[in-house]
Amino acid sequence: MEEQAAEVIINQAKLRLIQGDITKQDTEAIVNAANSSLMGGGGVDGAIHRAGGPAILEECKQIVARQGRLPTGKAVMTTGGNLKASYVIHTVGPVWHGGNKGEPELLASAYHESLKLAADNNLASVSFPSISTGAYGYPVDRASRVAIRAVDAFLRQRATSVREVVLVVFDSQTFTAYSLALREITGQDKKRD
Repeated sequence: MEEQAAEVIINQAKLRLIQGDITKQDTEAIVNAANSSLMGGGGVDGAIHRAGGPAILEECKQIVARQGRLPTGKAVMTTGGNLKASYVIHTVGPVWHGGNKGEPELLASAYHESLKLAADNNLASVSFPSISTGAYGYPVDRASRVAIRAVDAFLRQRATSVREVVLVVFDSQTFTAYSLALREITGQDKKRD
């Protein structure tokens, strides 16, 4: 797969957009678009659990036993298991119901809570997939704007340990949508090939 990339600087932090495989990222943490049971599933969730091995599922089971299912828009962290990333931040994005049931706020919360968890654990780098745009049906053009606004706001609002955020998208269509949103929201776009 030919990797496309774009990069902007926000408050001394790097926001990168790449087309690639979330399970192969070497940031300190990768974000898993999980379901509330944290038991793995399809799409990104299943791929992360398969690549990371059983240690991730074991920690997820302990979290669910301790606190119950993970609510939409919240985040928890486990080991990265066999992944290059040391940690996996599991967050639950909203299912798309037309946009009038709090979906944008819940999606923004999933990004914000994941970044907050990374910062609270003094992590410097985190990679995100395109949350909620697969089986949950969130339109990519809308989701990309919510994602980039949430990351942009987080990086601008406070001093944080997070110095690099990578948005990892799977296909060129999604890359194009995120690239347009990146340009629109940050007003900057440094393309790299």
